[in-house]
Amino acid sequence: MKSRVTQVNHGSSYERKEDYSSRQRSLSPEDSRDIERDRSPSPRKRRYSDDSKYDQEYSRREYYDDRTSEGRRMERGRERHHEKWEERESDRRKQRRYSSPDRRSPERSTVQSSLAHDETTSKKKKEEVDPILTRTGGAYIPPAKLRMMQEQITDKNSLAYQRMSWEALKKSINGLVNKVNVSNIENIIHELLQENIVRGRGLLSRSILQAQSASPIFTHVYAALVAIINSKFPNIGELILKRLILNFRKGYRRNDKQLCLTSSKFVAHLMNQNVAHEVLCLEMLTLLLERPTDDSIEVAIGFIKESGLKLTEVSPRGINAIFDRLRHILHESKIDMRVQYMIEVMFAVRKDGFKDHPIIPEGLDLVEEEDQFTHMLPLEDDYNPEDVLNVFKMDPNFMENEEKYKMLKKEILDEGDSESEADQEAGSSEDDDDDDEEQDEDGQKVTVHDKTEINLVSFRRTIYLAIQSSLDFEECAHKLLKMDFPESQTKELCNMILDCCAQQRTYEKFFGLLAGRFCMLKKEYMESFEAIFKEQYDTIHRLETNKLRNVAKMFAHLLYTDSIPWSVLECIILSEETTTSSSRIFVKIFFQELSEYMGLPNLNARLKDELLRFHKSFQGFTKSDFLLSYSDRLCM
Repeated sequence: MKSRVTQVNHGSSYERKEDYSSRQRSLSPEDSRDIERDRSPSPRKRRYSDDSKYDQEYSRREYYDDRTSEGRRMERGRERHHEKWEERESDRRKQRRYSSPDRRSPERSTVQSSLAHDETTSKKKKEEVDPILTRTGGAYIPPAKLRMMQEQITDKNSLAYQRMSWEALKKSINGLVNKVNVSNIENIIHELLQENIVRGRGLLSRSILQAQSASPIFTHVYAALVAIINSKFPNIGELILKRLILNFRKGYRRNDKQLCLTSSKFVAHLMNQNVAHEVLCLEMLTLLLERPTDDSIEVAIGFIKESGLKLTEVSPRGINAIFDRLRHILHESKIDMRVQYMIEVMFAVRKDGFKDHPIIPEGLDLVEEEDQFTHMLPLEDDYNPEDVLNVFKMDPNFMENEEKYKMLKKEILDEGDSESEADQEAGSSEDDDDDDEEQDEDGQKVTVHDKTEINLVSFRRTIYLAIQSSLDFEECAHKLLKMDFPESQTKELCNMILDCCAQQRTYEKFFGLLAGRFCMLKKEYMESFEAIFKEQYDTIHRLETNKLRNVAKMFAHLLYTDSIPWSVLECIILSEETTTSSSRIFVKIFFQELSEYMGLPNLNARLKDELLRFHKSFQGFTKSDFLLSYSDRLCM
């Protein structure tokens, strides 16, 4: 029964196959070609569509069976069909290739001509774009070819010439910064000054920061490089320090340990070179230890290792507070054992006196103390990193600025040459010195007067920073005496102490104690404050009320402690013609402060002392009974 059913099914399928083949034969070749073209979507996909069509047809009719003779016969038919299709496709390609231009359609020719025109215009546009003027600088151009291209440009203020010089400046600065070390730092400085680092200060700052972050082991070398540049161009040193502070704050906010380590290490070495102030270092350490974590303590310990010896010298109380905080953190035992061990090692390093971490390594102390410029930049202020200086910008006064820098460069390099020559002359023998003196006598002597007062401004700045960074007057006096300034600057030191006192919002006893300590140390300081008292009283009308009050209280303190003699009062004559409103206010505040210090009975007895009344300094108070009573009223 099963065999019969299979035979019937096989016969029906065979009949359907015969009908299909007869139907295919009845169609003409052209009709079959048209049908195939209509059914196929594209010439490329025609073969695949035919395959799918025959596969579906054979699977539906159960003839696609390789194990039977019928299946093999159908497979051979399909292969012959594919061969015929490939022959027809090759004939069509040959006809298209060898067809005459006249037979082409006009629409197709216009399209091809327009495409060709677009290609030529795009090529011209590509040729017109200068690779140097692209945003990334374009392809690499050899230095010799770049110089030749610059020489060919006649207009030096043009955009192309400025862009070429900018690219050359950037490559030169990057190359010099990357090859600096202890042995060649002086030569690198001379080569850097040959370039316009005023125009490329943004590039120089970025190159130094990138080089230091890539190789922190050479931080002391980059700090010495920045210190030398800062002595000649303080604005560049300030820009580098601002970007360092911003990098440290960014790393602290993002919990970026590596960025905090590199930036804090650079700040520590800049403080050792007197480029950054010690207050910035203490603020950074306080921030790191305020909310201690394992990473923040590790950063703080690395920071203390590099700057601990310098901080011990300039601010012993500050570094003691930092170590007290570390000891408290160690006793809490809330941190990892590895970090606890690091703190213990830090205390051992401090006990040894930071002998493995000197302030300035050998060979890098290249800036004289009077040429150093220290920047007082707090940690929490808002700073502008000036990132616009890192990119090219056209300068309308390009050639003028280049000439100005050439003059500045000549002055700096000539000054360096003269200093080196002076060192060589200092090391020569006495006979050579005698010969030089004879030559000087024969030649004309030229006296140079510095009217810019650069040294005076630097001296006053140093005194101001020392006063502001001191915790008490004894520490401040010790710092100022350690500076070992010449005797000609004695009066300027006293003036600076008085000016700092006058600038305060209210009077601080710190300045009176500091001035009194100097008056007790040397007679020259006492005489300087006497002269300053007379000058201040003569020009008291120039001061504001707040400054006038501070000055009067400070001199009252000096008189009460007998730091200056009472003979300074000889310049005060109480009369309507010889006083002004400002001077009368000064005298009033002056005697009110004295009465608070001494008390009314003691002050009155001092003013009525027979020895003082007949002294010429009190003639202004004792000319008549009216003036004497007036002085008594002032004391009341």
